[in-house]
Amino acid sequence: MEHIKTYNAKELKTPQGTIIVEGPLSGEKVASFEFHKDLVAFRQPHQQHKAISEIADLPEGRIIVARHHNTIIGYVTFLYPDPLERWSEAKLENMIELGAIEVIPQFRGCAVGKNLLQVSMMDDAMQDYIIITTEYYWHWDLKGTGLNVWEYRKIMEKMMNAGGLEWFATDDPEISSHPANCLMVRIGKRVDNESIQRFDRIRFMNRFMY
Repeated sequence: MEHIKTYNAKELKTPQGTIIVEGPLSGEKVASFEFHKDLVAFRQPHQQHKAISEIADLPEGRIIVARHHNTIIGYVTFLYPDPLERWSEAKLENMIELGAIEVIPQFRGCAVGKNLLQVSMMDDAMQDYIIITTEYYWHWDLKGTGLNVWEYRKIMEKMMNAGGLEWFATDDPEISSHPANCLMVRIGKRVDNESIQRFDRIRFMNRFMY
């Protein structure tokens, strides 16, 4: 499958200043920006900066960033599902995972996450993909936000809805291990039925075991 990436951008005015939301960017471009020290959700900022620069150059990889002047203050990643996760077993070239979305505390509540997803979906090529994201409550910044799991889940779901992702049922053990965890999916308009059926079989792998 040919991975077409079309650059899009928009300006977002916030009480903290105007930011640019843009992408998908090349690894070189991502590396050329500063990376805010508060982007610590997944690993140390310098390591995460390097990781997303590398994802940007993968054939299917997509990095959309939100930057204030020359500093990345938020980003979202899209790439093939982790080989260790059940989603990779579908062996679908037209399925990518929204792997990480992060915004620094200073810009939270300014609709940055929502805009990162909207800019991601401006690219018409996204209509060729099944896009999934797995939400686990243990990745959420409950301490930093002061929200409980259900309040955070509601905000997360609303943000994903802005990118056209909707809640889908699954029997995946990790997702099923806590009721706040969830699978969210966006099926592009040009995705064929066979791909959808293969994806559905992966969503429910235990249905014939009873």
